[in-house]
Amino acid sequence: MGTLWAIVLGVIILALVYVFFNYRKIKFLKEGTDEMVEMAGIIRSGANTFMKTEYKTIFIVVLVVALIFSLFVEKTSGITLILGAIASSAACVTGMKSATYANVRTSNKARESLSIGETVKVALCGGSVAGLSVQAFGLLGLVAILFIWGIEHDATGSGFLLSLKCNPSTMRITTYSLGCSLVAMFNRVAGGNYTKAADISSDILAKIRHDLPEDDSRVPNVIADFIGDNVNDIAGNCSDLLESFVATTAAGILIASTLFKSGSLSSSAFDSAMMYPVILAGGGLLGCLLALFIVQKKKMGDNPSKELNSATYISAFFTLVLGLLTSFMLFSKVELPSTFVLGWASPWVSAVLGIISGVAIGMITEYYTSTDYKPTQILAGMATEGEAFVITKGDAIGSRSCLLPVLFIAISLFISGKLCGTYGIALASLGMLSFVGTTVSIDAFGPIADNAGGLAESCHLPHEVRIITDKLDAVGNTTAAIGKGFAIGSAAFATVSLIVAYVGSYSTGEPILNFASFVVVAGGILGGALVEYFSAILTDNTIDSAKKMADDGDKLLSIPGVLEGKVKPDYNTMIKTATEEALRKMLFPSILALVIPVIGGLLFGVEFIGGLLVGATIVAIPRAIFMGNSGGAFDNAKKFIEEERLEGHSKGSAAHKAAVVGDTVGDTRKDVVGVALDIFIKSMSTVANTLGGVIRNFTLIK
Repeated sequence: MGTLWAIVLGVIILALVYVFFNYRKIKFLKEGTDEMVEMAGIIRSGANTFMKTEYKTIFIVVLVVALIFSLFVEKTSGITLILGAIASSAACVTGMKSATYANVRTSNKARESLSIGETVKVALCGGSVAGLSVQAFGLLGLVAILFIWGIEHDATGSGFLLSLKCNPSTMRITTYSLGCSLVAMFNRVAGGNYTKAADISSDILAKIRHDLPEDDSRVPNVIADFIGDNVNDIAGNCSDLLESFVATTAAGILIASTLFKSGSLSSSAFDSAMMYPVILAGGGLLGCLLALFIVQKKKMGDNPSKELNSATYISAFFTLVLGLLTSFMLFSKVELPSTFVLGWASPWVSAVLGIISGVAIGMITEYYTSTDYKPTQILAGMATEGEAFVITKGDAIGSRSCLLPVLFIAISLFISGKLCGTYGIALASLGMLSFVGTTVSIDAFGPIADNAGGLAESCHLPHEVRIITDKLDAVGNTTAAIGKGFAIGSAAFATVSLIVAYVGSYSTGEPILNFASFVVVAGGILGGALVEYFSAILTDNTIDSAKKMADDGDKLLSIPGVLEGKVKPDYNTMIKTATEEALRKMLFPSILALVIPVIGGLLFGVEFIGGLLVGATIVAIPRAIFMGNSGGAFDNAKKFIEEERLEGHSKGSAAHKAAVVGDTVGDTRKDVVGVALDIFIKSMSTVANTLGGVIRNFTLIK
């Protein structure tokens, strides 16, 4: 076993070295013209300022929660919670910094080479820093916890001030995951508000009130929009998927521990079952590293989607092969329970089901959101009939797109459970996330390309450069939509794994949640309603911020000389407004997901919380898919018209303005609500797992 730990640690170090290499490579590329250097510097400075300000709040919250755990629950759990927050922060800050260097260099590579293939390489190189950081930092912290403390089944932990009954090993793993959740929730809520308030207000000012180009540098909100792409679509997404990755790996370990304590696993089988999630995650990281290296070294053609998809397929292939070899090594010579229907291959097949689901969800999302397929093309055609037709058709596309992803998730969970019991469900979840390094790398390509296109227009680069960046931007919209679909799908798997682990923590024998119980049903109904309430809070916050920013932007545009292009607008004032609005409105919805399981559990007990988690998950998954895919379709329908692919219509036409309205509606859906819902259900499930023992012993109403 020691050799396997060393191999995983070696892969993590190798990945971090490659991250450092790519980060340095990006920084040494040329930025371009003086105007490009200036604009890129403003974006970089604004993103850094936002993150520094946000992390002052995150630091206080993490420190307070860590102290509560160490004082009142388990002494070392506060340390592991802080470790989780550090791992998540390291990944998202590294990824964001890389993106703010890569955006202008991508634009300049298009200017210098006029080659789509060469430009794609720069954007993907910047994205790979974010992607590999997510998997490497997330796994590093978990391996450190297991290496330092190991797994103790019969130990009882206590806090410095209180002596509550809890297993210290379970607390360390779950609080590590909770630390990741805290950072992810704040990043998604604050980042989503920042970027979409800036984006919507920018669209209102440029396209509707003043009939200006989309990324015109005269509009001060445009720069805030560029910054928002980095703080939400890069930093927010990194912390989001890192949290899912850590949660599913942790769930596998926790379920293995529960099975051992119930007598379902022998001692040797437990060692293998505990190791396999970590080894599979390490094998996936190696697969991502190899895939990204191969794709970045090969000569790229003029089809960015093909090149990016190849990275996913190569990663999945390597992960499949390494997962099979590891499954044979760990499980072929140990006594396995009857629930492992296929023997040593059961864990691997369960993981394969998750991998297949992840790839399938990506393909389905691409079909419903890409300009290359009928749904988005038909939606663009509807724009000729006006805004109402666009919104109605977009809603129908979003609703229709929910069925197949949910079907894949349901089938994978069902089969993996049949083949390998509750442990198989956790492995199916992890299988989907085992090559998350590549997934995030490709997803990060989107905002980097989007920023590159915006810089090309705002810095008045030649039209042929804008053609290249527009093509990359359209592909980036699709990769971002795929990334959101993947994040939602992975959240569904992760949450189900966490729910199984939670129910198993208080059940005797097989985890059972009685849906005939009025307590469970009451929790389920409330959980579903909370999803809608959470969505409403985020939507209201974003629209209120967008309205304020649009009005403030109008005042700045009214200054003599700004609209004529003779005087530069006050970008810093708008950046400050966006930052203040986002941070002022992030605390309540972020804390909501953490407080609800605690209050509900202490009042009504463990079964009520089990129902609440299931109800929230059932409502949130299709809701998030609907939000992400309808928003992606709205965005690309607008792009379809702007590329003059709808005969007789182009920028500035009535159809284009109708599509802009659809895009404005879709912005809040896909980049604020949809992406935050998965964090909402994961955070509640993580808190429930962390405090399951406390809730069981201190329920007020029995």
